[in-house]
Amino acid sequence: MATEDLQPYQRIVQEVKDQVRLGRLKGNDKLPSTRELADHYGVAPGTVQRALTELRAGGVIYSHQGRGSFIRESAVDAVADPTAQAIRRLEQQVADLTERLERLESGDNGRS
Repeated sequence: MATEDLQPYQRIVQEVKDQVRLGRLKGNDKLPSTRELADHYGVAPGTVQRALTELRAGGVIYSHQGRGSFIRESAVDAVADPTAQAIRRLEQQVADLTERLERLESGDNGRS
């Protein structure tokens, strides 16, 4: 679906996710205020609130009353495509197996 086919709140959600995916927004980065986002996107504050609600529900952001909204540390995993997530899982499994193999070959198989 092209960006122009999205509802305004969906466009905000997609752009925040893209910024996280590209590494431009990282864990604990503060998002601009609702008013600033509304001005930036040319939408009503309620539209921004709807986008923030969806981002919270998707595990991308967390909010503190009176302080603002922030990117979650785990946001990269929340926005990663399934293929990238599968590759990360496989990399972790290979690393775990390599470590086990090295322990076995060194004679330290966990027995004390």
